[in-house]
Parts: sequence; C-alpha cells; structure tokens
Amino acid sequence: MSDSDELRHPTPAGYAGANSHAFGPSRHLRSRSKVLPEHARGHNRALVLQTLYHAGAMSRADLSRETGLTRVTISDLVAEFIVDGIVAELGVRETAGPGKPAILIDIDRLGHQIIGLDLSDAEVFRGAVLTLDGDVLERHEVQRPAHPDGDAAYTAVRELSQSLIAASTASLLGVGVGTPGVVRTDGVVLNAPNLGWSDFPLEAQLGADLDLPVLARNDANAAVLAEYTFGDARADFMLIKIGFGVGAGLIAGSQPMLGSRFAAGEIGHVVVGTDGGPRCICGRDGCLEAWLSVTRLRDAVAADPAKREEILRDAGARMAIAIAPIVTALDLSEVVLSGPADLLEGTFIEAATATLRNRTLEGVFDDVVIRLTRQDDIVLRGAAVMVLSGQLGVS
Repeated sequence: MSDSDELRHPTPAGYAGANSHAFGPSRHLRSRSKVLPEHARGHNRALVLQTLYHAGAMSRADLSRETGLTRVTISDLVAEFIVDGIVAELGVRETAGPGKPAILIDIDRLGHQIIGLDLSDAEVFRGAVLTLDGDVLERHEVQRPAHPDGDAAYTAVRELSQSLIAASTASLLGVGVGTPGVVRTDGVVLNAPNLGWSDFPLEAQLGADLDLPVLARNDANAAVLAEYTFGDARADFMLIKIGFGVGAGLIAGSQPMLGSRFAAGEIGHVVVGTDGGPRCICGRDGCLEAWLSVTRLRDAVAADPAKREEILRDAGARMAIAIAPIVTALDLSEVVLSGPADLLEGTFIEAATATLRNRTLEGVFDDVVIRLTRQDDIVLRGAAVMVLSGQLGVS
C-alpha cells in the first residue's frame, strides 16, 4: 500500500466496529457441480471471501472456525489476498483478556468500487459508481435513443460508462450491465428489439473499449440477484420487474435459473386470457407486458381516473394468472415486485394474491407472499452483485 493510500484509508489502531458491514448469514448461490480436487483452491478462495463479505471483519482464527479450513490454509489464502489488494488488515481487536490481541481482516471495501448500468428505463440509461456493499456513491444518466438504433444505443452506453469511470475514486473491480432482452451467459445480447440489438456482443465489446472486466445480463436477472444478496428474499422466489417492459428473474433452491435458451423469466410476451387486450410492441394483442407496463397503466388511469381501482385490480389478476403455473411448478415461496409503489401497492397486490390463491392448490400455496421490494436502484445493485460474483465468487 502506498503512502497516499495510507492517508486515504487509514488503518485503525483498535477496530471497534468490526462487523459494521456484515450482511448476516452467508448465502451462497448454490453450485451445480461437486468440488473436484483440482478446483479445491478456487472453492476455498470463494468460501473465504464469501464469509468475510457477509460476516464482516474477523481474525484469521475466526475465519478458520467459520469456514472449517485449516489455519495454514487460511493464512496462505489471506496472504495471497492481501498481496492482490482484495483483503486488508484493519488493526487489532479490542480485548480485555490476556494474550496477544488478534488482527482483524476484511475485504478491502474502501479500496474497490464497481460500475453498475441499468438500461431498462424507457427514457434514460442510468449508471452509478457503487461500493462493494452496493451503496451508490455517484449517479449519471444519458438519454436513451428515441428509436431503436443499435449503434446509437451502444455509443450512449459506452459514454455513460466512461463518465462513471472518470467519477470513480478507487480501483474498479468491474462493470455490471443490466439490459433488456435475452442475454447469453457470455454477455451476448441475442435479442433486445427496444435497443436495436441482435446477437450483439455487449460484454466483449464494452470490456475491450473500457479495458475493464464487464458482465452483462438481463435486467430482471440482475435485479433478482440484488434482492437475494441485499434484500429479504428466501431461497426460492421470483422477482417480477414492471417498468417499460415486464420481465422476471428466478432463483430456485438458491440457484439462479436462466434456461437452455437463456430466456427463463421472459413472461412479458405471454398472452393472458382470450379476450384480446391492448396491442403489444411485439404485434400481438393481450401480452402480459401490454397489460402491465407502467406506461400502459398510467395512461389507462389518466384516461379514466374513476376506474383506477378496476384497472389495477384487473392488471394484478392477469399477472397472477400468468405466474400461477410457474409458482406451482417450481414450488416458489414468494413473488417480489419491482416497480412504482403508487401503482403496485394496495389494490394490485391484493388482487394478485387473491387470484393466485384461487388458481393454485388450496392449502398448499396459500402462504405464498406477493410483496413489493424494499430496495431502490435494484438493477444497479444487481449489476454490482454480478461483478462481485464474477470477480470474487461472492453472492
């Protein structure tokens, strides 16, 4: 660490607030495969960082007890992390007992930042510089191109990213992007008609232009990670993001679900009912997105304010009709909504809850909760989780 770094992030002589950045019990996104001997070191690295991230500062001995790894293994890994600048020694633990006081270590939360991008808004692209704890330090936004234009959209994303990099004040761990559309696990946007992208290598292109690690995923899949890591969600839930469009992210058994076509959660273009309905951007009538998009709901209420409750009640019921088979097939515990509270709280959620119970097996799914997320900036924070997971193995 340089002298300037010492001044910017001084190490306390006695660190009383050791767990001020703890998130409670560690919550791994469950691995699909067994840990093979040749992968053991990588597994141990992720385990140590995951434990520190969620439990907060602790001694090497504490870390050995928490992870079940030997003290020698912990010592070697921590030494490696300190050299890499991932972990920092914070000072000694205050103690009144005999013996040498333990040195506390933690992930170097002040020494690293993350860039998060949210491309899901109808009018602007939003971005932020975030801490490793998901707190927003700086916000920027740029106008979204008025018409679907892939080149113009990418230029706007690149310039937004560059402005945020210039605003950062610590080493950047990477850039996370939550974008509409179907996104492959290598960050190729297979289809995002509202942005004019088809088979577009967003992750690779932006990474090359910025010279930083970039991870790009669907915006709802980013949001579900934020709810899982920072929110109150259980291990089996669906997050439905209602905004310019409608999409869902799914976690079942602590495992994110993407699907063989990378389209798990693409519920926006499921036709709900046989009574026609509003014309959707895809050209069909009655898609869930056409019924539920914020633009449609606000326009419908503005056109006939006296029917506000009826409009929201119908929208909530239609959402429940669309998701009832998903809730039952995956045995989900809750459905979390991300969208404007003035539209979703109250009538909308009440109608959705009643309809879901009427359309699922009585006595089995009666305890499924539909609620609004408590999180702001959920896609930006989810983008940060993507980077944490990709770079450090932390979820």
